[in-house]
Formats: sequence, C-alpha cells, structure tokens
Amino acid sequence: MFRSIVVTIGAVAAMSAAWVAQAQSSAPIRIALIASKTGPSESFARDTERGVRLGLEYLTNNTMMVNGRKVELIVKDDQFKPELSKALLAEAYGDDKADIAIGTSWSGGALAMMPVAAEYRKVFIAEPAIADSITGEKSNRYVFRASRNSFQDALATAVTAGKGANIAFLAPDYVYGRDGVKSFKDALTAIKSDAKVVHEEYIPLSTSDFTASFQRIVDALKDKQGPKKLYIVWGAPNPIKKIADMGPERYGIQIGSVGGASLDYMKNWPGLDVEGGTFYYYAFPKNKMNDWLVAEHQKRYKVPPDLFTAGGFAAISAAIEGIRKAGSTDTNKLIAAMEGMTFETPKGPITFRKEDHQGMQVQYHFRTKKTAQNEWDLLELVREIPVTEMPVPIHKRNGS
Repeated sequence: MFRSIVVTIGAVAAMSAAWVAQAQSSAPIRIALIASKTGPSESFARDTERGVRLGLEYLTNNTMMVNGRKVELIVKDDQFKPELSKALLAEAYGDDKADIAIGTSWSGGALAMMPVAAEYRKVFIAEPAIADSITGEKSNRYVFRASRNSFQDALATAVTAGKGANIAFLAPDYVYGRDGVKSFKDALTAIKSDAKVVHEEYIPLSTSDFTASFQRIVDALKDKQGPKKLYIVWGAPNPIKKIADMGPERYGIQIGSVGGASLDYMKNWPGLDVEGGTFYYYAFPKNKMNDWLVAEHQKRYKVPPDLFTAGGFAAISAAIEGIRKAGSTDTNKLIAAMEGMTFETPKGPITFRKEDHQGMQVQYHFRTKKTAQNEWDLLELVREIPVTEMPVPIHKRNGS
C-alpha cells in the first residue's frame, strides 16, 4: 500500500510538472516598450514604437505568434524622467510579467533602468539610447543593444574631418552629449587622425538661443589655419539649421553631424553644406526587409521611415530572433541564444558581440544633396563603412 501511495504521488507530481510546462509554453510572450512619449524625445519615442509594431508584423507574418505563442506588446511612457523610467521597468517586469523589455528614448533613462533588469533577472534591450556606458562599465549581463553606441557614431564621422582639421563641438550637457564628444575624440585617436580639438561647448538640452555658444565657437576657430569643423552632437530638437542661419561659412567653418539626424530636422537642411556619419537613412540599405519597411511606412504615415523607426524594428527583431533561437523566454536560455547572435534588420545583419552585447553593424558616410527630387531626398551616400573598419573597444562591465 505504501508503495502504491508513493507511485501515485510521483505520478501526480509528474502530471503537475507537465501541466505547468504546458501552461508556460502556451502563455503569451509579453514584450514591454518603454519610451519617452512625453518630453523632448517625443518624436524618437513615436518612431521607435512605429518600428517595433511594424517589425512585429513583418517578423511574425502578421500572425503576432512566435513559437506557437501569442506576442503581447505593452507600451509605457516614462515622460523623459529617469525615476519614472526605472519605476515603469519594474512595473513591466513585476506586475505585467514582461519577458523582455525595450527602452528608452534617451541615455539617462536607460542607465536608470539597467539595474532593474539585473534585479528582476530579465533581458533588457536598450533602444534608442546610445551612451557607450550602456554596453560598457554601467552594463550587466541582462543588457543588450541592437542600436549603435556613441563610439560607432563617432568612428563613422571622424573620417569626415579630413587632414589637419580644427574641430569644435556643440553638445547637450548630459551623458549623451558628453559621451558623444568623448567617443569622437577617442575615434580620432583610433583612426590616427591629425585633427585637433580646439573647443568643446556643452549647454542645456533645452537651449533655444544658440547665439552666445556660436560666438564662443567662432572665437575658438576663426584664426586657426587649415579646415575648420563644427561637429554637432545632438538629439532632438536638432539645432543645425539654427547654427547654419548664423553663417558659420563666413568664418570658413563647415558643419558636421554626428549620428545623423531625424527626417523632421533634416528637411530644413536643403542648401546647407553638412557632412557626417549616420547609422540609417531610408535610401541607403538595399535589402528586402528595408524595402518592405520603406514602402509600408510610406503607405501608412506618408513619410519614409526614420532613424529610430529602423532602430525599433532592429530591437524587436533581436527579441524575436532570440526567442526563436532559445525556444523559450527563460532568461538564461535567452542570454545564451542572444550572445553572438546575428539577426536581420532593415539596415542588414547585426551581431550581438558576446563580450559586451553591443550590436555590431555597418555605418554610413553621408553628405547633403545639392539638389533634391522631393522633400525627403536629402542625403547622398559617400560610402558604407563596414564593421571591420570600426575598432569599437570592449569595456569591462558589471559582473552581475
């Protein structure tokens, strides 16, 4: 009789375990997107969300199913407040039971969120925040980034400086701006450039009057011998048009853009002489996925996809490919699947570098077009810069 009871209990336990496994395998896959839909990065958040939603459609062939499970997207607005970024990620992992989270629209918010991912032991894909420290010294094993980092932007732009250039920077006074300038300076060293940095101007992101800053930049550059370059490291709203309207060409100063700019701001660029690096412009990549994205986005929104639309698409592509490869939403299995993983995006294949989870990808050298066919025909491709030409350093991350 005792043996019969033991066998019965064992059978019940086995059935219970099988039922739990079956329930887990059929439960919805929950992916949280946290974006700054309110505040100065509102347009970035809008485009990221569009990219994530379009990516989900394309990657699941409109079924919203992955590995036989329904995919649910949970969207939250952190209002460009780091304490809210952190709280909403905890809410997504804890209350909403999100398996993976994507966010947020600025580096300060993303850095606040990363310890939460470690606390909940859940995968966090940083997008579109690009501070180097996100996949560097501030990172942890749960953080991945499908987008580029500041140093990749810097490498793509440093080659445009030219020989013997005198360089000034204009950047917002927070982690994005300061990391961007530091990365550019490091990139000049990495490519053995003889360009000299003569001025760094950091001002609040909320600045609307750039007169005083411009004058300080002019004073630093005007008497220098050789090419004079003003590189603007900025997000939204991008001040290039305002700076150009002040007439830097009177002093022989050319404007350079680091990381490109959104279409909304570049549409004011016709007639401006701007050169730089970018991680995406809708007309540059030539592949089936990008063709679909451009056509579908144009049909729905009457404009081509922007930088962060492609970024949101890439982030969700990383999440979906990771889940498919892992065959699970278990965190350890996801991390094992995603480390070293190559996945398709509108700009072509991106690979998560195993050592730091940074997305390794091509960049683009661009210049503004002198004549445009339409209002969105803004840039011409100088050349695609391959991964092999971008020596992106690996920084030691947190051990968690």
